[in-house]
Amino acid sequence: MKRLILLISLVYLVVSCRQPGQPSSSTEALLPDTILYAQGFSIHTHDHYKLVEVRDPWDSTRLLQRYVLVDRHLPLPEDLPRGLIVRTPLQNVVVYSSVHASIIEELGEIDRIVGVCEPQYMESPGIRRGLRTGRIADLGMSTAPNVEKMIDISAECIIASPFQNSNYGQAEKLGIPIIEAADYMEALPLGRAEWGRFYGLLFCQQAKADSIFRVTEKRYMELKTLAETAADRPSVFSEKRYGSFWYIPGNDSYVAHFFRDAGAMYRFGNIPGQGSTPLAFEKVLDQAIHADFWLIKYNQAEEMSYEDLRIEYTPYENFDAFKRRNIYTCNTGKTPYYEEFPIHPDYLLKDLIHVFHPDLLPGYTPRYYRRMAED
Repeated sequence: MKRLILLISLVYLVVSCRQPGQPSSSTEALLPDTILYAQGFSIHTHDHYKLVEVRDPWDSTRLLQRYVLVDRHLPLPEDLPRGLIVRTPLQNVVVYSSVHASIIEELGEIDRIVGVCEPQYMESPGIRRGLRTGRIADLGMSTAPNVEKMIDISAECIIASPFQNSNYGQAEKLGIPIIEAADYMEALPLGRAEWGRFYGLLFCQQAKADSIFRVTEKRYMELKTLAETAADRPSVFSEKRYGSFWYIPGNDSYVAHFFRDAGAMYRFGNIPGQGSTPLAFEKVLDQAIHADFWLIKYNQAEEMSYEDLRIEYTPYENFDAFKRRNIYTCNTGKTPYYEEFPIHPDYLLKDLIHVFHPDLLPGYTPRYYRRMAED
């Protein structure tokens, strides 16, 4: 009898997480516990639950959190390991960032979101519509969200990006799970995209999330292979100084990986690590003055021009990329850059290949980066 009850429970667990019209199996499906690129999390499937361990990106010797995912329609098993219990599929979710809101929308689960922080940065049509109708609550700043309103909307879960030596303030006292989405700390573009598979588990959309990732991986690797056929590897650097320093991504950062995969030579490949190092302008100029390309992201109503750069800081005009009009810009206020590239790095890679090797993608219309406007 006990075996029969266990069998029925397992069947129910599988069926309850299967979407209408979704095949029960696929020869192309990824193995459930296999992580191909991401370093920040692991999945372990058990009879009554799934265990997801999120590693601390600042201390590889410890875990940031251990999540025990249990179907919300089943009673809690008695043999659960230590960890934060999360009932799936998630309902009444609060999301702190536009990145994760967009991923949830792509999974087809945007109706699960009942509150967001900093809605001015939310470009998702579904989120904007929900805010207009009042279905989705504006919870204010992610650094100090409106906890009382979270209670009013019956929030059951929070998805937020962790930061070193910081906490979630009053939100931690609500007693609801906080999913620490550390995907932004991944070095490999496909590693960051693979976190979509974890989010798929949270909404019982594993097959859909795996399919999105599988297609993304295939396109990314095809583009990377295409870039390897280029006859040359132009040099590149990125962004601008901020205050007194220019924050330069290290050689193991996702920025450096993108540049290499797009067939370019990163001018600051000598800087170790995944994070960014603050350098004085003079050091950046010395190392990147002869770089072939300069890429800049910004957010403003008007398109940035060479004159804007000159007015902002006259020494910018000493770079060869400035003199030769080889600066490409991405206006993140007018493109869904931050919402798309984390889960679709192939979109960004295609743009970068178009910048560095336009002959490889004839007729391609860039999605994010365009040549900087003339004065």
